[in-house]
Amino acid sequence: MNAVFVALFAFLVYVLGYHFYAGFLSRKLFTLKQDEPVPAHQFKDGIDYVPTQKHILFGHHFTSIAGAGPIVGPAVAVIWGWLPAVLWVIFGTLFIGAVHDFGCLVLSIRHQGKSMGELTESVIGPRARNLFLILIFFLVWLVIAVFAYVIASLFVSYPQSVIPINFEIIVAILIGLFIYHGKGKLLWPSILAVCSLYAMVFVGIKYPVHIPVLWQNETQTWILFLLFYSFLASTLPVWLLLQPRDYINSHQLFVALGGLYLGLFIYHPEIVAPATNFHANGAPPWFPFLFITIACGAISGFHGLVSSGTSSKQLNSALDAKFIGYGGMVGESLLGLMAVLATTAGFASITQWHHHYASWESAGSLANEVGAFVSGCSTFLWHGLGLETSLGNIVIVVVVISFAATTLDTATRIQRYILEEVFSNYGWKFKNRYVTGALAAFTPLILITGGHHWKQLWPIFGASNQLLGALSLLVISIFLLKKGKNALYTLIPCIFISFITLWSMLANAIIFYQKQNWLLTGTSTLLLALAVWIVFEGIFALRNFRIIVKGSKKPLIFKK
Repeated sequence: MNAVFVALFAFLVYVLGYHFYAGFLSRKLFTLKQDEPVPAHQFKDGIDYVPTQKHILFGHHFTSIAGAGPIVGPAVAVIWGWLPAVLWVIFGTLFIGAVHDFGCLVLSIRHQGKSMGELTESVIGPRARNLFLILIFFLVWLVIAVFAYVIASLFVSYPQSVIPINFEIIVAILIGLFIYHGKGKLLWPSILAVCSLYAMVFVGIKYPVHIPVLWQNETQTWILFLLFYSFLASTLPVWLLLQPRDYINSHQLFVALGGLYLGLFIYHPEIVAPATNFHANGAPPWFPFLFITIACGAISGFHGLVSSGTSSKQLNSALDAKFIGYGGMVGESLLGLMAVLATTAGFASITQWHHHYASWESAGSLANEVGAFVSGCSTFLWHGLGLETSLGNIVIVVVVISFAATTLDTATRIQRYILEEVFSNYGWKFKNRYVTGALAAFTPLILITGGHHWKQLWPIFGASNQLLGALSLLVISIFLLKKGKNALYTLIPCIFISFITLWSMLANAIIFYQKQNWLLTGTSTLLLALAVWIVFEGIFALRNFRIIVKGSKKPLIFKK
């Protein structure tokens, strides 16, 4: 199968899905209106609540959700073959992931910009909210720790990327000041910013940066700097750094994605990987593990935190929710699809592919995950556009770090919001963003410096992330039922994701127990119990729910 045919098929399905299905959701299910009040205008404060042009907000939202996840997950999942990975990335996005992101955004703007944790209390109950917040805190805590480690490791392995990545901060602040003071149109400043960012790649290649070791080793030193930067990004006004950096990064990343797909079309390589490979050496069963390995790229609970945590507070108009929520997920799916194609059509032969994916253990290492993606993308750029491989490698690494860095920024800000919610839950109206920002940014050091335990927690992140997505879909479904809407469009995806997630978490717990890995056994069991508890809370909410129809109470129904 030629990779071009797969890409063209995906593009066609994405266009049809966005035009017809997303349009239906916007008009009929969520009934969005132009004059609908939004939190960005209702609670405008210039820090967190800031009405934002939809294209700028799309940049923030897209780069925040499209971290390293849609690259790493598909790069591992292709060990089961390219066909199931492609189908899940495409159709999982259109009917589950994009609906989830869109729904979380709509739900939040209709509840004063509240996060999914707070919304859970309004829709299900206070117990469910507390459980939800615990799960969210754990996931975001892990995201901050792991992404800081990934970025630091890439800085050490590719010192040529240090200058281009850090130059983005300077450009972002300048763009932020330009936008905030309303000095003109953004077209030329945006073009200049993107060109300067790519020009700095050549500077980085000429002047690679190795920082002096201030704590343990170079990687740990970079982690300290990254967490300190995350603290600043989470406390500064959103328009000054977070929003403009995401905006210019989105342009940089779309240029890179466009170049990769152009190179793919010109090169038109054959996919050398097998269509299916369900009995890969050492790999767990493809069902259900494929669906949790490709978390970001199809559906991700973390996206709901971005939609309800930051994007809902910047949405200028309710009608923009379709473009931001549904469209942003489609954009991430394009990245996930490229990860699948790069790691299946970027190899010279099936022998080379089988050597790289010889076993589950070798395919699952960070070096192999990122390495396969970088190598495949560089192949597309070289054969398609004539870009030298060594230069292409650094360009792709800068893109990967940029995706991961914007997610790190947003995750830290979201964790600050979560901590404020947790404090308020116990009657402590704590609004000092510097203290909560410091707690959000620096407590992940406990995971990073606690030996290698934090690395062991990563295998269950995918399942936990999908679980969060399923629970968010449950909250959306109950909200729709209360509004007399047909909740099947969110309830069916909720049931499917809940089923495969609980199954995989139980299977993981058994595997970890058999291997006598007590840390993962305990963590998996705890999360599984937490998940079952929240699911039962949702079931009780559905069971006790009644819709008033024509003045009489009837059992739970799904209205058209």
